[in-house]
Order: sequence, then structure tokens, then C-alpha cells
Amino acid sequence: MSNLSKVQQLRTSAKAQHRFGVGIRLVIAVILIIFSIFPILWVISASLNPTGTLATQKLIPDNPGFGNYQELLSMDQFPFWKWFGNSLKIASITSVLSLAITTVAGYAFSRFRFPGRQAGMLGFIIVQMLPSVATVTALFVLLNIVLGPQVRNSIAGVGVAMIAGALPFAIWNMKGFIDTIPMELEEAAYIDGASANQTFFRIMLPLALPGLAVTALLGFMAGWTEFVLSWQFISNPKWFTLSMALYGMQGQYAANTPWSQFAAMSIVVSVPVVLVFFALQKYIVGGLTLGGVKG
Repeated sequence: MSNLSKVQQLRTSAKAQHRFGVGIRLVIAVILIIFSIFPILWVISASLNPTGTLATQKLIPDNPGFGNYQELLSMDQFPFWKWFGNSLKIASITSVLSLAITTVAGYAFSRFRFPGRQAGMLGFIIVQMLPSVATVTALFVLLNIVLGPQVRNSIAGVGVAMIAGALPFAIWNMKGFIDTIPMELEEAAYIDGASANQTFFRIMLPLALPGLAVTALLGFMAGWTEFVLSWQFISNPKWFTLSMALYGMQGQYAANTPWSQFAAMSIVVSVPVVLVFFALQKYIVGGLTLGGVKG
């Protein structure tokens, strides 16, 4: 057999192995996609099911309709839009204030060397290791001392507590992203006569938009889906959030739970987060990737 024939055989074998590998990866990807999407499709199907069942339903229910959504939004004993506004306030407070704080803090930890810098970053990691449930009582006692008894049934109290929980990871994320921005850009601005504030707002912030988008999205998601702190701080139904309302829809027994309306509520609750994600998606991929390059 000539050398040319051997080379052709090797090439054919390599191509076959490559196609086989691509096929295996494709099959694995399809399986993972099915496992990821199926629960969402099942919840959507349950929300369109007029019979109110969940376990015995089919993926495509008989006589599907939007009656559960209409009933959910129009029930007198279920002030959906009031609770929607409460959730939106908490999510907005958490997103905006945590973004403002973490941008400045992340820039300081990235650009400056000061006593306690390493200890501070280590402290953020240690705090992040604690489960949120373990800090609820401590946060309530602390805010009760700082803000007074009005912290009870207070949207502001929940928002401040949420910011305290969101800061450690958000600061690490912003610090890691700012590390990827070349220091020479700021030095060039200083040489051209720009002040520190001008350099921060006109050079660093525009370049940090992907990191800011990720931080804003994570803060909004944390505030929007938060339940534990709200359940601890709020007892007046007037100030309930959608996550608390969703929990309250569950009956003492599974048979007493309106599962179709529960599913419809789950879909409605997820819509604002999806909309925020699509609004920021062009920045998010870059922010998640570059934010983990340096630490």
C-alpha cells in the first residue's frame, strides 16, 4: 500500500471520528435541552389547563385556555397588582442601590491598594458562604436597631436587607470585571488632563457596561424572587410580594392547592425577569465572561 493511500485512510478515519464526536455531543446537548425546557413546558401546560389538576395532566391539555390567568388577575381577595408593585419596588431598590454601591466598591478594590483590602475580599467570600436563612434574624435585629420598629412591614427594610445580602457577590463580580479594563486607558486620560471623576464616569463606566448589566440583572432577580426576608419582615398582607403570594396559594394538602392558578402565577412572576434579561442581553454575555478572567 502506498504512502498516499495510508494518508487518505488516516484522513478518512479522522473525519469519521470527528463526525462521531460531534454526533455524541449533539445528542448530549439535545438531552440537556429537553431536561431544561420540559419543566417550563409542563408549567405552561398546567397554567392553560382548565381542570385545575397537575399530576394527571397531559403536556397538551384538553380545551386549553387563559381562564386561569384571567381569574388570577381579577380576584378581589387576590390584589395581584398591589403585590406586583411591592415586588417591583424591592427589586428596583435592590438593583439600583446595589449597583451604585458595588460599582464604587469594585473600582476601589480593583484599582487601589489599601490596608484591609485582602481581608475585606476574604470577608465577602466568608459571608457569601453562609446560607441566607442563617442571617435573617441577625439582619432583622440590626435593622430594628438602626431603622426602628418601622422596619416591620416595610418595603424599605426588606430592600436594605436584600442589598446587604447581594453586595458580597456583586462586589466580587464588579471587581473581577474592572480588573480586565486596562489601567493604561485611565492613565492616558490623566495625562490629557482629566480629573479622577471625569476618568471614572467617562472612561471606566462606559467600558464597564457589561459588568454593570450583569450586576443590575442579578440584583433585580434577587429582589424580585426574594421570599425568606419578606416572610420575616412583612406580616401585613397589604405589603406582600408575589413570591409570598405564590407561597400562600399552596393549601395544607396538595388536593386543596389550585395548581393551574399556581402554575399561571409562576409564569406571570417570571415574565419581568425575562424582560429585563432580554433588555440587557447584549451586555450580559460579555460581562459574565470577562468578569471571571481575573480575581
